[in-house]
Amino acid sequence: MTTTTAAITSVVTKRDPKLANNWKSKPVEELSDAEIVAMPDSEYMNDTQLAFFRLKLVKLKQDMHANAGETAENLREDTVVVPDPADRATIEEEHALELRTRDRERKLLKKIDQSIARIDSGDYGYCDETGEPIGVLRLLARPTATLSLEAQQRRELKQKMFGD
Repeated sequence: MTTTTAAITSVVTKRDPKLANNWKSKPVEELSDAEIVAMPDSEYMNDTQLAFFRLKLVKLKQDMHANAGETAENLREDTVVVPDPADRATIEEEHALELRTRDRERKLLKKIDQSIARIDSGDYGYCDETGEPIGVLRLLARPTATLSLEAQQRRELKQKMFGD
């Protein structure tokens, strides 16, 4: 089990029967992760869950765009001339780290857009390799997941054995 999935699992250890039907009476915007997990298996990837994950993905995308704007602002502010080479090197390293982070987020934005497109096409929540449900817990931990946990582990094992 991945660390993120383990973190979600520790927060939502099991289905709370008291929450099982909350999704029927609450608006999607007010549903919690625990209420989504409490939904019965027969309701997997129904309209409510799809709307919940769409909101989660859109919010993640908006947060990344806000972070990108802050990065541009920070890089503009930190362009002062620093005479000390050690200080200048520290500032340059901080800039490089921030730019690497934004590059990772740029790649994640592409996956978010693909996930939203999968919601629109009705493929979201199902493994690309096996067609089986990915699982609500895994999707809460990683909303852009396209493989079930088992398929992801197989892929990682193959990559480890044979390289990229």
